[in-house]
Amino acid sequence: MKFDVAIVGAGPAGSSAAIKLAQSGLKVTVIDRASFPRDKICGDALSVDVVNQLAMLSPELAVEFEKFSEKTPAHGVSIYAPNGTPINIPFVNKNVNKCGYIIPRKKFDHLLFQHLKTFQNIKCIENQKISKFSRTESGIEIVGKDFSLQCQLVIGADGAYSTVNKKLGEISVDKDHHSAGLRMYYKNVTGFNEGNYIELYFFNDILPGYLWVFPLSDHRANVGIGMLSSAVDSKRVNLRATLRTLLDSHPLLKHRFKEAIPLENVKGFGLPLGSKQRSISGDRFLLTGDAAGLIDPFSGEGIANAIRSGRVAAEHVITCFDAHDFLAQYNKFYDREIYRRMGKEFRISRSLQNLCKYPKLFNFLATKSNQSTYLTDLLTQALAEIDVKKVLIRPGFYLRLLFR
Repeated sequence: MKFDVAIVGAGPAGSSAAIKLAQSGLKVTVIDRASFPRDKICGDALSVDVVNQLAMLSPELAVEFEKFSEKTPAHGVSIYAPNGTPINIPFVNKNVNKCGYIIPRKKFDHLLFQHLKTFQNIKCIENQKISKFSRTESGIEIVGKDFSLQCQLVIGADGAYSTVNKKLGEISVDKDHHSAGLRMYYKNVTGFNEGNYIELYFFNDILPGYLWVFPLSDHRANVGIGMLSSAVDSKRVNLRATLRTLLDSHPLLKHRFKEAIPLENVKGFGLPLGSKQRSISGDRFLLTGDAAGLIDPFSGEGIANAIRSGRVAAEHVITCFDAHDFLAQYNKFYDREIYRRMGKEFRISRSLQNLCKYPKLFNFLATKSNQSTYLTDLLTQALAEIDVKKVLIRPGFYLRLLFR
């Protein structure tokens, strides 16, 4: 089989790249090692940015998402400082009410996958693990258990443990720019905010990192914990035991989980963070989403950037075919465009992650936010506007708060 483009991985990054290429006239295949619908270990929270990205990707997909009934609206975020003081921030921007959603990835990814399958120039290959990549004079050969194909260009969208990166790329795990995470689904969880605010708990024992509780329907929740991998090692933290202890005994959580029942065994995953700029392309390949290490260093959110990177990759692929150039030097334009769009927010988020190492400062900000409408409004704007978020990493900002 011969294709112009092979996309490895059908999660948000890969599906987005395929959907964006649907009108290009290129012959595209999407290969995934699983059969859809399939689970993906994740927090399941979709930010307002995700909703915006879907609209930019495909108006028809945005309508499908709007009609999709199995999503839980989340109208804000509650951030708990190490001393337990909450900062409640609604998802409001310039007086326009917006909301994010919590949708299990099994359902969200399936929605995207079903949409891309409607396009005639896209062939989907499911339940196929790739065993071999080979460079040929005319492109790349990809071999799996039941298939062999040739293509001009490969898009690696196959997650944190990317086969494309291992075979063609050069990104290695750097524990200073990588988080370890655990997830469990629970039922019979109580005490959710009326607006279904997503909850982030920055406890002393897991800084820089947090425990999350994301509400789902019928008193269910996606619950997990994430922590910088280098800190896990240096502090010798057992994340599984820590998660269990916090849910069982912490004053903010124990009464809410008293009758809670786990719906699965705890599952672990890795999160390559965007706090380090990497080479994310080379001869005849591009990396996207988690495979490229594009997860927000502070929030741990990666779906919006996965979709965004899929869009950017597709746009670049079209220029590759126009220029008849698929080699590393030309693909550096893709790297530059990704970091032009995302680099500033990554740098700010890395600084915010570093501030989490100072719990007294975090506690001070939380206390002040509950005393000041100005600060609450500023934090609300910071969720959506990078230039406002930048204020939070300036020492002078905290000095001024002393006198407010």
